Amino acid sequence: MTDLARTAPAFVEMAHRIVWCMVATVDRAGRPRSRLLHPYWTWDGETLEGWIGTTQTPVKVAHLARTPYISCSYVAPSHDTAVAECHAAWAMDDETRTRVWDLFKNAPEPVGYDPGAIGVPGWGSPTSPGFAVLRLRPWRLRVFPGSLTRGERGEILTWQTP
Repeated sequence: MTDLARTAPAFVEMAHRIVWCMVATVDRAGRPRSRLLHPYWTWDGETLEGWIGTTQTPVKVAHLARTPYISCSYVAPSHDTAVAECHAAWAMDDETRTRVWDLFKNAPEPVGYDPGAIGVPGWGSPTSPGFAVLRLRPWRLRVFPGSLTRGERGEILTWQTP
């Protein structure tokens, strides 16, 4: 098992290069439900957090109220894969929503975009009622370079909280 200081930067690089990931929650019967989302990850040298601008649909709200954990799985055509297993919580205060809106708006492409320009109903500004934020705190990460499937150099990195 590798340490977070080695795994987190490799994870962020791969996640931000791939951009979109399948995010799975669990319903009240224990069944997974997946959707395609676009997290933004921050790493300050000690703490890794993920941020998702989304909508608070009844399904997401119910799933996370019962089981506040999600799985984020990234896969590239090169077979690079990255997975973050996370605790997830709604962050609905105006300060956090504005900060996350600005993270996405000011980030370089391909991970950056203007949330107000994509046409999601109720997303006119960071404090609009339709714009919700999920804060992700990983408890397990895995980074698997696709080059390994071709017999090339690379290293699988896995980190988990103690």
